[in-house]
Amino acid sequence: MSLAVLHSRAQVGMEAVPVTIEVHLSDYNQGISIVGLPETAVKESKDRVKSALITANYEMPDQYCTINLAPADLPKEGGRFDLAIALGILLASEQISASNISDYEIVGELALSGLVRPIRGVLPVALAAKAAGRKLIVATDNVAEAQMVSGLEVFAADNLLDVCAHLVGERSLPSFYNQTPVSAAAVAQNQQLDMADVIGQHHAKRALEIAAAGGHNLLLSGSPGTGKTMLAQRLPDLLPPMSEQQALESAAVWSITRHGFQSELWQQRPFRAPHHTASGVALVGGGSHPMPGEISLAHHGVLFLDELPEFNRQVLEVLREPLESGHITISRATRQATFPARFQLVAAMNPCPCGFAGDASGRCHCSPPVIERYQGKISGPLLDRIDLHVHVPTIPREQRRGGKKAESSASIRQRVLAAHLRQIQRAGVNNHALSNKEIEQYCPLSPADEALLDQAIDSLGLSPRAWHRVIKVARTIADLEAAEQISTAHLTEALSYRQNN
Repeated sequence: MSLAVLHSRAQVGMEAVPVTIEVHLSDYNQGISIVGLPETAVKESKDRVKSALITANYEMPDQYCTINLAPADLPKEGGRFDLAIALGILLASEQISASNISDYEIVGELALSGLVRPIRGVLPVALAAKAAGRKLIVATDNVAEAQMVSGLEVFAADNLLDVCAHLVGERSLPSFYNQTPVSAAAVAQNQQLDMADVIGQHHAKRALEIAAAGGHNLLLSGSPGTGKTMLAQRLPDLLPPMSEQQALESAAVWSITRHGFQSELWQQRPFRAPHHTASGVALVGGGSHPMPGEISLAHHGVLFLDELPEFNRQVLEVLREPLESGHITISRATRQATFPARFQLVAAMNPCPCGFAGDASGRCHCSPPVIERYQGKISGPLLDRIDLHVHVPTIPREQRRGGKKAESSASIRQRVLAAHLRQIQRAGVNNHALSNKEIEQYCPLSPADEALLDQAIDSLGLSPRAWHRVIKVARTIADLEAAEQISTAHLTEALSYRQNN
């Protein structure tokens, strides 16, 4: 009896869970059996592997082949185990010999011709393989993604024969070390949506700058055509550049989707704008095999919800937890998956169903109960989690005809980056992520300002959560001015963004 043991990885949400592939040959019968909770695609692996072995001029053993995918209680799906199973059969039947097989983790689907096809979710596998101290063998088409992990040696496999030749020492597979994609920032500079293109709206632009500097959530309210969407679309270009860790986390989310990660988007802040008809599953993720939703695809980027009251209220309510925790956990009967969701929410809405309540044109004929019912579609707890509430007014006719060029995104970004660096040096996180203890430590107020804030809380009816968010916004405003302490002017401006709450 012969036994071969190899290492691979299963995908469970964002995790690349280790799977040990054990191949055992015995003489009492003939056939192939795969155990260890294999789903349909894994069960079909035996047919793909058999054809690939024969096509590669190897023999399928005429013994009974038991393939165990451990741990036995973890459901296995996809064709990612094909290559490892084929190598296990060759090792167990002694058609090849590889004493260093335990140094590798192997993922890849096999074609009937023996070609190695790419799989989804290679980046999480690469991160896990590095943590385990092993080398990684993947399909050639997966190499660009896998080699983004520093300190990991990645081998590119075109077909089964090449992998076998590498393991027995006849010829080596092409190997790759860390090589992150060229940042697309320079390209984005030429394609970006510039704040200079937005006419007027100085108050809203100021709020956008504060939101970018501190990572704060933002609600834009105003009549149709006032520039709410234009402003929201320009936020990603104001944000600080992504760190390598943030870029890897964002890329890992995309890696497990059907779209896969696109290298040209490396270090670009995601901007996701789902339609208001999106379901709860589309927004937060789900399915029988849980997949990430829009809030996870926007990880370390911007989630823009236009026409906010038009979203199903139950759909919006599921945002409350990830807005606080930065992740979402999806539970099913047989499995549970956690996806990152540290996004910056920007929402836009009209003040009433017709969109013109409060407009100087007087076009709105919505009754107060209709307006109240429309605005009431958004719950108080969700509004409470939005730091900046900004009214975007209709632009006067004389301003629409041009005039002085507005400030560019590049100029605003310089102030944003300077404020961001102050926050990181002071607390290690953006102001929006400050804990209650850190607020006490880094955001002290004078006795007069504490009295002013208490009075404002009573008059505006703010919750303790909103109270903390006002202080965080004031801290960001102070950082934009390079001020060591929060002043009355900073606090007053922060409170002005809660007047529309």
